[in-house]
Amino acid sequence: MSDGNCFRSFERLSAGGDIVLLEEQDRALWDRKQISEGLLLVEEALRMPGRPQSYAVQAAIAALHARASSFKDTDWPQIAGLYEVLLRISPSPVIELNHAAAVSMVDGPARALDLVEALEARGGLNGYALLPAVRADLLRRLGRREAARAAYQAATAATQLEPLRRLYARRMLELDDV
Repeated sequence: MSDGNCFRSFERLSAGGDIVLLEEQDRALWDRKQISEGLLLVEEALRMPGRPQSYAVQAAIAALHARASSFKDTDWPQIAGLYEVLLRISPSPVIELNHAAAVSMVDGPARALDLVEALEARGGLNGYALLPAVRADLLRRLGRREAARAAYQAATAATQLEPLRRLYARRMLELDDV
């Protein structure tokens, strides 16, 4: 990919500077030429002899997102499996959190919440601003509104980024509408 990023920032941010989540992005705005270039590079990296490198696995995950015609059509089982590979190659709590997010798309938010709570109990991501945000989203999807609200408040307190603060505020307002 020519600039290493197949998704320009204007597709991930609204005109007002708000975050546009992956499931809400208009994939018609994605740069197909850059995606094609990236996919070729991913395939080349994955064909290299020996054990795959962590960057190649991360690129394969990004490629699955890029290949999907919509968020719903994303190959979540394969993404979850690639995160498992990545955990073996380069274990980290952040990768565990990303794995849990992918698992939520395959096995549902309850299974993913179990993974997140186990990760929290080990303390590997204490102070990591996205941990309460992932937890909040899982609780929201489970219909546990008050627990989700508390987790969104924790996520808001944990970040200084205004676009994230606005996203969490929107999510809390959505909890009121349910």
